[in-house]
Amino acid sequence: MTQSAAINSALVDWSGLNGLPHFDRVKDEDFRSAFDAALARHDTEIDEIANSAEAPTFANTITALEVAGDELSRVSALFWNRAGAHTNETIQALEREIAPKMSRHYSRIAMNEALFRRVDTLWDKRADLGLTGEELRVLERHWKGFVRSGAKLSKEQQERLAVINETLAGLGAKFGQNVLADEKSWSLILTSEDELEGVPPFLRDAMAGAARERGEKDGVYAVTLSRSIIEPFLTFSKRRDLREKAFQAWVSRGHNGGETDNIATVREVLSLRAEKAGLLGYENFAAYKLDDTMAKNPANVNDLLMKVWRKARAKALEEEAALSGLMAEEGINGSVQPWDWRYYAEKLRERMFDFSESELKPYLQLEKIIEACFDVATRLFGVTITEVRGVTAYHPDVRVFEVRDADGTLKAMFLGDYFARPSKRSGAWMSSFQSQHKLPLKNGATGELPIIYNVCNFAKPSKGKPALLSLDDARTLFHEFGHGLHGMLSDVTYPSVSGTGVSRDFVELPSQLYEHWLTVPEILTRYAVHYETGAPMPKALLDKVLAARTFNAGFNTVEFTSSALVDMAFHTRGPVEDPMAVQAEVLSEIGLPSSIVMRHATPHFQHVFSGDGYSAGYYSYMWSEVLDADAFAAFEETGNAFDPVMARKLKNNIYSVGGSIDPEETYRAFRGKLPDPDAMLKKKGLAMVQELAGSDA
Repeated sequence: MTQSAAINSALVDWSGLNGLPHFDRVKDEDFRSAFDAALARHDTEIDEIANSAEAPTFANTITALEVAGDELSRVSALFWNRAGAHTNETIQALEREIAPKMSRHYSRIAMNEALFRRVDTLWDKRADLGLTGEELRVLERHWKGFVRSGAKLSKEQQERLAVINETLAGLGAKFGQNVLADEKSWSLILTSEDELEGVPPFLRDAMAGAARERGEKDGVYAVTLSRSIIEPFLTFSKRRDLREKAFQAWVSRGHNGGETDNIATVREVLSLRAEKAGLLGYENFAAYKLDDTMAKNPANVNDLLMKVWRKARAKALEEEAALSGLMAEEGINGSVQPWDWRYYAEKLRERMFDFSESELKPYLQLEKIIEACFDVATRLFGVTITEVRGVTAYHPDVRVFEVRDADGTLKAMFLGDYFARPSKRSGAWMSSFQSQHKLPLKNGATGELPIIYNVCNFAKPSKGKPALLSLDDARTLFHEFGHGLHGMLSDVTYPSVSGTGVSRDFVELPSQLYEHWLTVPEILTRYAVHYETGAPMPKALLDKVLAARTFNAGFNTVEFTSSALVDMAFHTRGPVEDPMAVQAEVLSEIGLPSSIVMRHATPHFQHVFSGDGYSAGYYSYMWSEVLDADAFAAFEETGNAFDPVMARKLKNNIYSVGGSIDPEETYRAFRGKLPDPDAMLKKKGLAMVQELAGSDA
């Protein structure tokens, strides 16, 4: 690769193991000048394509666009990884500067008249170009991308749209940084046995580690807003007053007044999104976002959400009544509060199924669950995954793996970043440093190896002790690795349709489907072994775990669906002056039980407001869940969770084709039909629940 001036070569010449970057050679201060140089280089490449004297062809226009900006892609991949997984004040300041700059850059490309004329000419002649199916999809993606980015607007409208996009990029960065600031600044310090009553050893260990990270001495424990600590604390702590205090801090992220309050940011984001949709000719922002998805329009989304909501709410009210009964037995009168739910649900689970999360956790070692993840991939897809030690990644906790095909061919590199830290944003995600494709590049290489990484936020144990996961943690690990496999098994020609380059409501299918194999009995039997004795999980406990899979389904589904409905309301209704008032109005309309809150309240709803990836799209988890329940049923129907015929169909039609084929077409090729929600409702334990009259009023 020809190194541009002002770019540290480590940012663009990735000469580490199998093409990995040399992460340790990149300094925070390198990024500003590198972005400037890489953006300028990309501008030059775009001008060369747009102003070519040759008549437009697929090769000199679309293929050229596909490989342009390689330096910018590399600098961006390293920067956004650092911004999300290991940030600091320098990176955050750069993020606020670079996000709008990148938006301006891509707006200029989208509104380049000469470039769009070339793409538009090819689109008009597409039937005569002799394109493959994948090439037609790639051409369509580029053409729609230009149109949806304002290529057909007037100059004045284009200029306004560019300002909107630039402002939204800055606001998204600000929103995420505010949430992280609130998470980092809050902790509940506990020192006495009275304060720790009910807290099991595994959680005490994690809280002690969190306290040490904050500079506390031995014997001090910190409840933090990391999900891997706050949720088990709410589940096990007998101190109702401390549960309330921690819960209120958790749900108040982004809404504490002062500089980190996100309400004004949300208001501005929603206003700009509505204006953007109007400029582009859409009734609202949801219509704009859904135009290129499986769902197609907001009405289809709300139909699914409300069908599930009514059953979930009815189930949740049954669950609430049972929890209220447990509280009454303890002499606590009054209604179930949100900080009570997890604590009493755990007690109810112990009573109903005769096991507790605390009893289960010693059998769910992080190391063994990683092994289970990899073993499932080997059984289904024939790949082997081997850790490579001694390779420096972007943080000392990050682990590096080689992924090889059945014949030994290197298929991908995979990085696992599993532990929470103050420099990492909350949640879990998959991303890539580079995506698989087969095109010749200007540096002389042909194609690229996928370099994929997973980020989680599990509680880090004390030195010498194993990390123990909850069942939800283990599902999260499988989920993100499912996304990872979508990237690593990709086998397409063009990078824009590689791996997870699919519609938003299809992208969660490979990840949510992969979760199912965690609870396949032969996987749990082999990998759920006690961290001290090595003994496998007793069959009686395994049977209870499997029997309890739909326990608390009403609560879980209400948490999610309420968030998705609020997201859709924000992006389909008129101007939003008071986001919290709209949130309250929607939750009142649907009848959210007072004992449950949204999984992601508006001020910290990062899926929707920290960038627009899942804006008017949070529903997509459920849309994909309809698909994944039906897809796993295909394996169940064979009587073999690793049926080789179905596994081959799954790899060839879902995991390897990326966005090169229409999602409905590729799902039909795998399953032979499209699903309906019944399999999903059955999976959740909601199929037989009777809806409550007026529950959607």
